[in-house]
Amino acid sequence: MRRLSSSSSGQGFRLLARLAFLAAAASLSAQQTPESATSLSREVKDVFERCAKAVVKIEATDQHGELSGTGFFVDPTGTLYTAYSVGGEAENVTVEFKGKKYPARQLMADLRSGIAMLKVDLASPALPIGNSDQLEIATPVVAIGYPLDLAETPSFGMIAGFDRKCFGGYFPTKHLRVNLPPQRGEGGAPLLNLKGEVVGILLYTFENNSCYALPIEAAEKIRADFVRFGEARYGRIGANVSEASAPVEGSRAVTTEIVKDTPAAESGMQPGDVVLQIGRTKVHEPEDILDASFFITAGDIVPITVLRGEQKLTFNVEAASTRPPLLAAPSLNNRAIPLNLQSVPERTP
Repeated sequence: MRRLSSSSSGQGFRLLARLAFLAAAASLSAQQTPESATSLSREVKDVFERCAKAVVKIEATDQHGELSGTGFFVDPTGTLYTAYSVGGEAENVTVEFKGKKYPARQLMADLRSGIAMLKVDLASPALPIGNSDQLEIATPVVAIGYPLDLAETPSFGMIAGFDRKCFGGYFPTKHLRVNLPPQRGEGGAPLLNLKGEVVGILLYTFENNSCYALPIEAAEKIRADFVRFGEARYGRIGANVSEASAPVEGSRAVTTEIVKDTPAAESGMQPGDVVLQIGRTKVHEPEDILDASFFITAGDIVPITVLRGEQKLTFNVEAASTRPPLLAAPSLNNRAIPLNLQSVPERTP
């Protein structure tokens, strides 16, 4: 698996993959009624025509040379999202908007989530923010990006899965697996539902016609932290969790250790507590704590509900900072970088 960037290898393979995908889509369309195919085509075209004006091409340089990618505006003052591989460690960043190029500055870059926020000093359109929790398997989605050296281009696909792990490693939070064939240059492209709302950001690609997108809620968590603190602030509770042999109240996540001198220790949590909910996230498996931990902000009060024996208890815990970061920065290569996954699930909220 690789990060999406304009300089990834396999251009010829991806062009063939896209042709294969289009052939498969044509075959599927042939099995549909003309009315349904026409209706879907119109919906996709409508999304593209309404949303493409807020999607931009990003060009920059890094230690390896020139690179390019995609970004999209999220407010009317020129703030935009892109992938970390595009805007995280680049220099001389420009944004092409309405046929003109504008200098862009980095507001923040977050390696853990895989995104960067840039700023262009101009009035801009903005894409509406959707809700990835409303997506289901086979939900149709549209991506708009700048592949290769081409103009803005729509890609049509569907949601294939909601994954926390891949190839034995764990994402820092759930990612959207999407069956559409992205090409280099489309890193940072918005993933849209058929209402034209952003539900994710394209970050990683396979060599088999699919890719991963960060749910938009995760990006918005980072943006909210930036507005409040000027940086991303991930929080830590300090309770280690493992998988119980049988579910209790629907949860298999049981605390095995309360780390000394952490918020969990100060709150009164104990080993053996079965974790039922962290903040707004209901916990069923230990992996659910990955999602919950990602959305914890240092300094915030987080309600944690546990089952101790037959008694339900809720602890209001003030999250501590995770510094040093939970994920160490890998050796970055914006031209073609493998996805950096945790070797074991981070189960310490």
